[in-house]
Amino acid sequence: MKKILSFIIVLCLLISCKVNNHITENHEVTGKTAMEFAATISLENLKDHLYIIASDEFEGRNTGEAGQKKAAEYLKNFYISNNIASPLGDDDYFQDIPTEYLRPNLKPSENVVAFIEGSEKPEEIIVISAHFDHIGMKDGEIYNGADDDGSGTVAILEIAQAFQKAVENGHGPKRSILFLHVTGEEKGLLGSKFYTNFPIFPLANTVANLNIDMIGRVDEAHEANPNYIYLIGSDKLSSELHELSEAMNEKFTKIKLDYKYNDENDPNRFYYRSDHYNFAKNNIPIIFYFNGTHQDYHKPSDTPDKINYQLLAKRAQLVFYTAWEIANREQRIAVDK
Repeated sequence: MKKILSFIIVLCLLISCKVNNHITENHEVTGKTAMEFAATISLENLKDHLYIIASDEFEGRNTGEAGQKKAAEYLKNFYISNNIASPLGDDDYFQDIPTEYLRPNLKPSENVVAFIEGSEKPEEIIVISAHFDHIGMKDGEIYNGADDDGSGTVAILEIAQAFQKAVENGHGPKRSILFLHVTGEEKGLLGSKFYTNFPIFPLANTVANLNIDMIGRVDEAHEANPNYIYLIGSDKLSSELHELSEAMNEKFTKIKLDYKYNDENDPNRFYYRSDHYNFAKNNIPIIFYFNGTHQDYHKPSDTPDKINYQLLAKRAQLVFYTAWEIANREQRIAVDK
């Protein structure tokens, strides 16, 4: 009887391990260590960055214009000051995009890129993206774009800094991470289209794309319970990515994951409307993080004083934990759909 009981216990343990094989075997990797560095993503730093990125000085960050160029320099200087390398070498953090790959009426622009090399599987790449352009000025008014997508832009800065601190403390990711700030999203996903047409790293080696586009506000549907985020696309190409995302949220951030806009019949078609789609078209698993639209969407009133910085920090931490797990798990995310 004891032998039978022992066999059943061992069998149950094996089954449990197989069911949860999308979570790293080393509890320390996704436990206390991850929490230590996620905690460095602070609402104070996010606020400081966003009040600059979404200031009048940047004139709405219109693609190819002076304000967008200032924003690009700000991002570059942040990465240099934090010793986060460029994948292009030296101090070249700009993936230049000529007008011919944008639109005839647009000036040349650039994606801003930074890179942390993996310690064990450096050839496998996780891309964390957000667009840093907005719609500029109209009739003398500046469209600051604090939520769209200043919130995603500054979230990437804090996520990158958290990973770099992990590196400096001997806990660098096993896989490489590319921090990709794309231009031209508001003109038709142009910067991400350019990256996927002319990738710095082979798309075949790109494990996943986590795309952040508007995560600093609360929409009308969630005013009574703002602890939420819309997730779009997590289950479109990879069951493992979806399960991993759910597990990381349950383990660490406990945000309500709302899949309303993940419905194939969603009339808004948000799955097709942000930069992750250019990765998804290339069979790369994606997650799109989104707070939904609000009354200030694409208006001059989308300003940094209206951002919920505590919520922004928590949502950025969810992206960090998800990226941490993807980067450190034994097997790369499988595409099974």
